[in-house]
Amino acid sequence: MNSMDFIKGMGIGMVAGAVVGMAVTPKKKNMKSVTGKALKTAGEIVENISDAIGL
Repeated sequence: MNSMDFIKGMGIGMVAGAVVGMAVTPKKKNMKSVTGKALKTAGEIVENISDAIGL
């Protein structure tokens, strides 16, 4: 395992953890909207990390 695989896995894990954390946080209203936006943003972040690493 090289260091780039580790960094990629670490980045994806952090994003996934943040998304899960935001999804389970109790909100008063518009939970579906917030969750959908969070998942879309997380996907964009993963793409940016992958592009930066060169994968």
